Amino acid sequence: MVHNLNQRIESMGMEDKIFEVIVPKEKKIKIRDGKRVTVEEKIFPGYVLVNMIVTDDSWYVVRNTPNVTGFVGSGTVPSPISDDEVKVIQKRMGVEEPKFKIDFGVNDLVRIMDGPFKGYEGKVSEIDEAKGKVKVLISIFGRETPVELDFLQAKKL
Repeated sequence: MVHNLNQRIESMGMEDKIFEVIVPKEKKIKIRDGKRVTVEEKIFPGYVLVNMIVTDDSWYVVRNTPNVTGFVGSGTVPSPISDDEVKVIQKRMGVEEPKFKIDFGVNDLVRIMDGPFKGYEGKVSEIDEAKGKVKVLISIFGRETPVELDFLQAKKL
């Protein structure tokens, strides 16, 4: 859709009224096939931000672009979002390195969700926030055994 809109802006000569079309995305860390990968995900799936001066002509170009089905606002004119909201979105998009979000602490019970110990439950003994790693004590053959996991491999019970 962004490509279609950018083409329409050029073909209709609207570069002086429609300045920027953005798909807000952020980087996230996920586990795929047992490995940590960084992926880009849309912050607001299905939405784009358009920086424009709303005139009858410029609004016609946007609302008649293929796959544009609606807009934020009521009535027939889109509602602008505040500069503060734009700054928050831009800040979220501008983060180069995704942050680790660990939602459990030391001594919390967790279930291992991925890897060779999948399905085991244990107690968190250490957290390394800088590396996104946790040590979990699990019971193997009646003994507590520490295993180091990526934080995404464990889920709080």
